[in-house]
Amino acid sequence: MSQLRVFYNGACPVCNAGIESQRRRMQVEGSCPVEWIDVQQNPAAVEELGADLEQVRERLYLKDEQGQINVGVDAFSALFQRTRGQHWLGRLLRLPGLHGLARVSYNLFAHALYRWNRRQRHW
Repeated sequence: MSQLRVFYNGACPVCNAGIESQRRRMQVEGSCPVEWIDVQQNPAAVEELGADLEQVRERLYLKDEQGQINVGVDAFSALFQRTRGQHWLGRLLRLPGLHGLARVSYNLFAHALYRWNRRQRHW
């Protein structure tokens, strides 16, 4: 595998805005190549992750160059570590103690956002 593959929920306006911002930043900065996969537009793509569509709609997934799958905070950390100007943020999210706090916070936020999107009938 030669590039990152980021799986995100484009039907979620918050998720989509965050991904678009990160995509622009990485293009301007000339960071590593990324394949951005909107699971709303390509639901069958989740099969390679060993996850179901609803799991990927709820949390960001990243498959790295070696085929390792990162989810949630770990996916963001891996993405930030490969983005010029955000290396520090990727390392920060991996610090002991802070990593656990970031993971719990992200999971709570992602779950609440997923439920909100379902109530709004975004998919």
